[in-house]
Amino acid sequence: MNLPWRVKAFIVFLAVLCLVSLAFAARVVSPPSVNEVAIFFILSILAVLAEIYATWIPPYKMEMSSSIATYLAALFILGPSLAVFLVFGTCLLSELVLRWDRLKEGRMQFVTPVVFNVSQFTVAITVTGLVLTLSGHQRLLLQEFNHYPLAIAAFISYLLLNLSLVTEIVSLAEGKSFFYLLWKRLREFSIQNLALGVLALLLVVLYSISIWHIFLVLFPLILVHVSFRSYMRLQTETRKTFEKISRILDERDHYTAVHSSEVAELAVKIGQEMGLPQGEIEKIDIAARVHDVGKIAVPDAILLKPTPLTEEEWEVMKRHPLISAELIEGLEIYTPVADAVRHEHERWDGSGYPDGLKGKEIPFLARIIAAADIYNALTTPRPYRKAFTREQAVESIQKMRGKDLDPIVTDALLRVIASQRT
Repeated sequence: MNLPWRVKAFIVFLAVLCLVSLAFAARVVSPPSVNEVAIFFILSILAVLAEIYATWIPPYKMEMSSSIATYLAALFILGPSLAVFLVFGTCLLSELVLRWDRLKEGRMQFVTPVVFNVSQFTVAITVTGLVLTLSGHQRLLLQEFNHYPLAIAAFISYLLLNLSLVTEIVSLAEGKSFFYLLWKRLREFSIQNLALGVLALLLVVLYSISIWHIFLVLFPLILVHVSFRSYMRLQTETRKTFEKISRILDERDHYTAVHSSEVAELAVKIGQEMGLPQGEIEKIDIAARVHDVGKIAVPDAILLKPTPLTEEEWEVMKRHPLISAELIEGLEIYTPVADAVRHEHERWDGSGYPDGLKGKEIPFLARIIAAADIYNALTTPRPYRKAFTREQAVESIQKMRGKDLDPIVTDALLRVIASQRT
C-alpha cells in the first residue's frame, strides 16, 4: 500500500495513542461486577454486529454504522476504563472478520486499515472518557437532570473526534480541505448522527430499568442502520444509472464518453488553478462528467455524421444540454449542478445556447466547464477535421477570450495548459 509519509506517520501516531489508552485503562480499571460483565458482553455483541454490517460510503472514504450508540452507552454505563477495552476488543474483532481476505493482497493492505480503524475508535472513546472524568463523573446513568447535558456534550465530543480522525486521514491522503470534508460529513448525516445520540441515551435509560430491557433498542438501531443503507443504495443506483448511460454513449460515440471524462479532469484543474473551494471543485467534476449525457437522445445520423451539420440538424443537437439538465435535475447528487450542465454551451458574448445568456448571467461553473470543453474539442480529432496542435488550440482559445469565454477563466485555462507543457 503506497501511502504518503504523512498518512503513515498519522497512523503510527494514532496507534501509539491507542496503546497509551489501553495501558492507562489497565492501570485504573476496577474488577467488574457480574452485572457489568453481562452488560459488557451484550454491548460487545451489538457493537460487533453493527461494525460488521456497517455501510461503506465511497464519496467519503468511510463507513457508517450504529456502533456509536453502543460505544457511548458502554462509556456511560461501564465508565471510561471498561469502555476503552470494549471498544478496542469489538473493533479489533470486527476488523479481523471484515478484512481477513485482504491478507491475500499483502500484509500492509491488511494491517494498515485494521490499525487505523481500531486506533481511531479507541482514541476517540478515551478522550471522551477523559472529558467525562474531568466533569466529575465516571458514569452517567441519566437518573438526574444534570446528567443529560453532560451526556450530550460527551456525544458531541465523541462524534467530532471520531469524524475528525477519519477526515484527517482522507485529507492527508488526497490533499483535500479538512474543514470542508468535516462540515460536509456532519451536514449530510446530521439526522442519522442525531438518531444515534438519542439511541445511546435510550440504551442507558433502558439499562437503568433492567439489563434485559436493552434488547428493546434493537429495533430502532436496525432502523438507523437501514436508513444508512437506503441512502447509499439510492446514491449508488443513481451513479450506476448514469454509468450505464455513459456506456451506451461509448458504444454509439466513443468520443463523447472519453470527452466527458477528459473535460472533467481539465475543468477540475482550472478550478484548482483559480483557488476554488473543494466543494466547488467537486461540483465541477460532477457536472463535467454528465454535461453531454443528453446526447443519448440525439439520433445517430446527427451525432455520428462525418460532415458538418446542417442548420436543421444543428437545432436538434442544441437540445442536448436541455436534455442533460432534465435527466439529472431532481436527483440529490446532481441537483446542485443542473444549471451548470444546462448552460455549459452558453458563450460570454451571448451567442451560445440554449438560452443566450451573456457574461456573468452564465453560471460560474458552466463557464469553467465550457472552457475545458472547447479546449478538449479543439485538441481531439473529429471525422470532419484533424485535431489542433497545442499551439493552434492555445491560439484559438486566446482569440475566444472575452468573446466566447470568460476572460478570467480563460487565463486560468492558459496557465494550466502552460504548466502541462513543462
